[in-house]
Amino acid sequence: MHARPPLPEISLPIQTLYADLVQRGLDAQFDQDFPEHGQFLLKSRGDRRYWYFQSADGDRRRQKYVGPETDPDLARRVEGFRHIKADAAERRQMVSALIAGGLPSTDPLSGDIIEALWRAGIFRLRGVLVGTAAFQTCSGLLGVRLPGEQMRTGDLDFAQFHGISLLVEDSLPPILEVLRGVDPTFRPVPHLEDPTRSTKFQNARRFEVEFLTPNRTSDAVAGRPAPMPALGGAGATPLRYLDFLLRQPVRAAVLHRAGIPVLVPAPHRFAVHKIIVCAKRRTDPEGLIKSAKDAAQAGALIRAHRQTRRAFEIGEAWAEAWERGEKWRAALLDGRTRLYDDERAVLTECIEVWAREVGQNPDRFGIAVVGQAPDTDVSDDP
Repeated sequence: MHARPPLPEISLPIQTLYADLVQRGLDAQFDQDFPEHGQFLLKSRGDRRYWYFQSADGDRRRQKYVGPETDPDLARRVEGFRHIKADAAERRQMVSALIAGGLPSTDPLSGDIIEALWRAGIFRLRGVLVGTAAFQTCSGLLGVRLPGEQMRTGDLDFAQFHGISLLVEDSLPPILEVLRGVDPTFRPVPHLEDPTRSTKFQNARRFEVEFLTPNRTSDAVAGRPAPMPALGGAGATPLRYLDFLLRQPVRAAVLHRAGIPVLVPAPHRFAVHKIIVCAKRRTDPEGLIKSAKDAAQAGALIRAHRQTRRAFEIGEAWAEAWERGEKWRAALLDGRTRLYDDERAVLTECIEVWAREVGQNPDRFGIAVVGQAPDTDVSDDP
């Protein structure tokens, strides 16, 4: 079995600078969203409490959703928000140094769209950047240079839980206005199942922005766009397995201009999710290309986790997905066959590391299963 060389490591000073940029990005978010004259308050939703910011709008009081009370980073900034002053010029210098240090930047159009949606509030409303644009941030999060050929993209994907969209009692501005502020040629793409609601927007060069949400409903409505009250008039395409990806997202920075603070999937969840979906693409040429890209991104992330002593995280994510049922297991096994031999070996090692630390038998989690996945239909997993 031929093992590829280790991924190039990012120097510790560059990793530290990236972490600092991520924190300063959250400061910039507060500086932009919350004027000095206003107050934070807690509101209960079921058995949880959430921060809102209340300010005066003429004779009316307006409230903006901030985030869960349990988020320690938010709590610190709520405590000291009057003293936060974002320094965009310094953050631009940091972005330039990070790019020079080997971290990837996004293309200008993608960066402008992500920045516009950030300013509109998508990440404050718990939206998550997914897809290749999120994969680009993993180099900074993991401290290694991931293969550049896996970072090119012609679209952007954003996701949000439907329940969050319903409960935050807040919304983006009209989404088409936000996108046209970047490129006036953006137009909504009518959904085949419901032409009155769009989940995807496309510009004259066929660059696409799509909104997604986990599908936890019956198969009868699986293909219909979901209404998303917080997304400024956009719907969202429901997708199986997406809830696994969106659990416990992490903060990151997109390297564009002064750095854009974003929420992205945790890299270990990203890796295991890509294993699941790489076997589920369409069989037409476009689907096969995307499947190969999914498998390549999964493999690179698995290697990166082992190399940076995070093997446990991959094993833990695999085990969580494995325990979700037979159809999930079939998808995992099928996707695993699409990895290179050395990547499958590293994946097995990660599962074994996790199993030893938690006192589990690794054979229970599929490492003893070799060859092709069982002939199981995984297309309609609940």
